[in-house]
Amino acid sequence: MLAIIGGSGLTQLANLDIIRREVVRTPFGEPSGALTFGCLSGKPVVFLARHGYGNTIPPHMVNYRANIWALKHAAGAERVVSVASVGAIRNDLPPGTLIVPHQIIDYTAGRASTFYDGHDGRVVHVDFTEPYDGALRTDLIDAFHRIDESFVNGAVYATTQGPRLESAAEVNRLERDGADIIGMTGMPEAVLAREAELPYAAICVSANWAAGRGDSARGIKFENIEDVLKVSLARVRRVLEHYATK
Repeated sequence: MLAIIGGSGLTQLANLDIIRREVVRTPFGEPSGALTFGCLSGKPVVFLARHGYGNTIPPHMVNYRANIWALKHAAGAERVVSVASVGAIRNDLPPGTLIVPHQIIDYTAGRASTFYDGHDGRVVHVDFTEPYDGALRTDLIDAFHRIDESFVNGAVYATTQGPRLESAAEVNRLERDGADIIGMTGMPEAVLAREAELPYAAICVSANWAAGRGDSARGIKFENIEDVLKVSLARVRRVLEHYATK
């Protein structure tokens, strides 16, 4: 079964034929909301809104462990596609660009970031050289090509703590580190999926220029973000429809 985790602006899948919703309890507490089971292009899908269905959970307070555990063990998901909005550093990623990232850098702090915290007496290390599953990325990219939807293949996602946005100087530092886009939810979600042996990949929506870039040179224009996401997420839904048939 395909699992889709929706980010800011994607608290529901309008094109999902809903069958049922299920409230789940996990050993790590409650997930962000009930799991929504349904069909997308005739295929079974489970959907979870990362920030809650009312968009009420800030990024640093998301229970990432509960979300991934619920999708794997309660829903029986076999692969996860994350949808997330990001700020753009690289100059070829203007607002409205859809991106399939290939690498990630973690700048978060204090988040519960592993299932293996020593409570069971085990020390487990997972390989994270390629944080996004290669086969899953390839299938997503194929879905973009099949419907002739424009996107950028490859970007380095910097995950910051939030909920505040970054200073212009911090964005400059992230750029020097090799980051292309900035978000607040990529980690520990990606590594928890790896620990759970769930293939994981992401579609990112460039919602705005990062601080100090483009029309955010002197401040983020929040009034523009909602309009960008509305149009861009409709395109993401179409890609997901075609990907689900894979």
